Amino acid sequence: MSQIHLIAPSGYCINQDAAQRGVQRLEDLGHAVSHQAVIPRRLERFAGTEAQRLNDINSLVSLQGEDIIVLAVRGGYGASRLLESIDWAGLAKRQQQQPLLICGHSDFTVIQLGLLALHNVITFSGPMLAGNFGAPELDAFTQDHFWRALRNPVLNIEWQGQGPDWSCEGQLWGGNLAMLTSLIGTPWLPEIENGILVLEDINEHPFRVERMLLQLYHAGILGRQSAIVLGSFSGALPNDYDAGYSLETMIDFIRSRLDIPVITGLAFGHEQQTVTLPLGAHASLTHDRSGTRLTMQGHPVLKA
Repeated sequence: MSQIHLIAPSGYCINQDAAQRGVQRLEDLGHAVSHQAVIPRRLERFAGTEAQRLNDINSLVSLQGEDIIVLAVRGGYGASRLLESIDWAGLAKRQQQQPLLICGHSDFTVIQLGLLALHNVITFSGPMLAGNFGAPELDAFTQDHFWRALRNPVLNIEWQGQGPDWSCEGQLWGGNLAMLTSLIGTPWLPEIENGILVLEDINEHPFRVERMLLQLYHAGILGRQSAIVLGSFSGALPNDYDAGYSLETMIDFIRSRLDIPVITGLAFGHEQQTVTLPLGAHASLTHDRSGTRLTMQGHPVLKA
């Protein structure tokens, strides 16, 4: 069984019961869950002081042991405050010597993209302690895909996507759309050519999703990719004012601007059912009538 080391670089975990339920479930499976003191930590809306949250990240440099899974407690907001002070070089060196399997999503995306941009460090965009492992019912799909990603050097994911027939290879990257967009013009946004960009978000109206996608488009980022894959956009329901404008019509508009495919339908994001993706891995994507297949390799995996 593995050691799971908790970090809380972002928002305060308002659902303490869910976090404790997540810990209990992981322990019941035989895993040792360390650094649990971060769960109740709080300063204003954040999971502790800047120094405490920064230390969660920088102390990973000296974390001892093999087969350690680093798991974010939750997202929210706060990681962006830490970017200037993170020991990026130290983390990269630690990953070269003895890779940690670092997993989270949402606000944590900025740290994941920073590691990828500065040192090509691969992390996992996937479930977190409170929202996923601590859900009232642990989703079997999410749990299965989490351990598959962390155990298999070659990871295959299939789904019934929507989009044109297409086949390509490239570096897989992305995560939360709002957090990725916030990094434009900073050192922490990867400059990836011919990549496979996977995006998701929550509580963003379709026009806000469109605005962020257009920002990526106008910045030349979308056009440099080989394919774009869209996960879930939870809480993105249109209203009466939209008069037919929806997430689907917005995607059609974005497709009309691009010469590369936008493949939809991946269970990835702020839903209870989500895959786990190794950001930075080499990937091949194929979409045809039979469905969509994404194969990834080159990511760190558990040895035991």
